Amino acid sequence: MRLISSLLGFTTLALSVHALTACGGSAPAPAATGGASNTSASPGASPAAAGSPAPAPGPTTVSDKECPQDYWIDDMESGAPNQIIVQGGRRGYWYTFLDSQGSTISPPAKQKFIMSSGGHNNSAFAARALGKISATGDPVYAGLGFSFANPKGPYDASAYTGVSFWAKIGPGTNKSVRLKVPDTNTDPDGHVCTECFNDFGADLTITDTWTKYTIPFAKMSQMEGWGAPLKPSIDKSKLFGMQWQFNNPGQNYDLWIDDVSFTGCP
Repeated sequence: MRLISSLLGFTTLALSVHALTACGGSAPAPAATGGASNTSASPGASPAAAGSPAPAPGPTTVSDKECPQDYWIDDMESGAPNQIIVQGGRRGYWYTFLDSQGSTISPPAKQKFIMSSGGHNNSAFAARALGKISATGDPVYAGLGFSFANPKGPYDASAYTGVSFWAKIGPGTNKSVRLKVPDTNTDPDGHVCTECFNDFGADLTITDTWTKYTIPFAKMSQMEGWGAPLKPSIDKSKLFGMQWQFNNPGQNYDLWIDDVSFTGCP
């Protein structure tokens, strides 16, 4: 079920974000359920030709208005229970991922993702991941996400200005989460990066009540101190998906995500 904005607050990322206390590499996006990973273009999408300049990321401030259905990425209610809404060339799947250092996650990684009951605005379902980050080891991480295409490939989001979603955490769990949006320069399947997974994104502090988060592409950045290449802005013409990742050692986490959408409608 889609949201009713007037009932709940929203947060728009504009000039600053809350930094995570731990950095480091992240996991690759696994191949989507039912398809082998490759770099073919998403059906219906038209990524920019190889060697052409990336499009400008867009405005640094975007509207948080509710966009029409063709902007929706997933409302967790439509179609297959672990697949995003199939439209506009988007047909990817949800998954979870974690390190090899002893962190835990549910639903389990490398298995079919299952939605959880109880979404935003009393809707039936939301995407949820919970567990604990290992207190030792390097790097430590866990999270959930989805691919835009199946089989895995780049998706052209040039028509949009950013992303929005509703989120909350379980009471008493870790509030710091990194939104990651892998593109052709940071995902290994882009065949560009030599030190991969430093995806463009934003460090967020999530509350324990459903809140809307709106992040313009122009405000997404890579983390400092690692990764190659380091680019001035995300290449929104060749995106691979979205991820929400935890890194804080020894911390319990319980993250709920609902009503994921692109921004930029008139």
